[in-house]
Amino acid sequence: MSPAPPLHHDLAGPADAPPLILGPSLGTSSAVWEPQLASLARTFRVLRFDLPGHGGSPTAALPDPAPGRTTVRDLAALVLGLADRQGWDRFHYAGISLGGALGTHLAAFHPERVASLALVCSSAHFGPAAPWRQRADLVRREGTAPLLATSPERWFADTATADTAFGRRLLGTLAQADPAGYAACCDALAALDLRPDLGRITAPTLVVGGSEDTATPPEHARELAGSIPRAALEVVDCGHLAVERPEALDAVLTAHFR
Repeated sequence: MSPAPPLHHDLAGPADAPPLILGPSLGTSSAVWEPQLASLARTFRVLRFDLPGHGGSPTAALPDPAPGRTTVRDLAALVLGLADRQGWDRFHYAGISLGGALGTHLAAFHPERVASLALVCSSAHFGPAAPWRQRADLVRREGTAPLLATSPERWFADTATADTAFGRRLLGTLAQADPAGYAACCDALAALDLRPDLGRITAPTLVVGGSEDTATPPEHARELAGSIPRAALEVVDCGHLAVERPEALDAVLTAHFR
């Protein structure tokens, strides 16, 4: 049996700079980090990746995409695999939503690997399992098309963002996502509850909440910041994908990682 393919990823910034891994949210791709890439790549060797079934990453990267089998631990292991391929023993990490949850898991269970952490519009527990299981079932039956009408109100503070070039690009990734990979990521969110493990995190941590985020409202950010030792909390005027105020997100991330 041939080994599973790695997650699709790209690299930017000086080859000898400190490594920084950027994780995307469910339904998007590495493109969600495009507004911050130029700034972060001046200081870091930046690796952006796509989740299984999203962008350029095959669903076959997962150990088992069958219903109910994928966990955040599985997804985090794929990120560690990318770091290992680069020869990175330690790296900085920032992630949006599900991408943030992968960083939380890594920092809690592989503390020797994570030099510092930024969690953007993320959560330790994305709500009850049933809605995520239902979404996974829907996508396995009908693909991601049924999600396109409601995603702008979940993703953006201003739904008009969906009509911009960047908004259309992000929604295009959702439209093209492989149903099996997207549903497997929903399964991972359904099973996720990192709240008991937040106290294990020792990496310097920044939590960024979106003031108009309806998918993971600011109380999720406050719970993360209140439970992770010595974590800092910043609130940015944005929705769930934190794309409305790219300069504000860029400023808090740059200050934290420096």
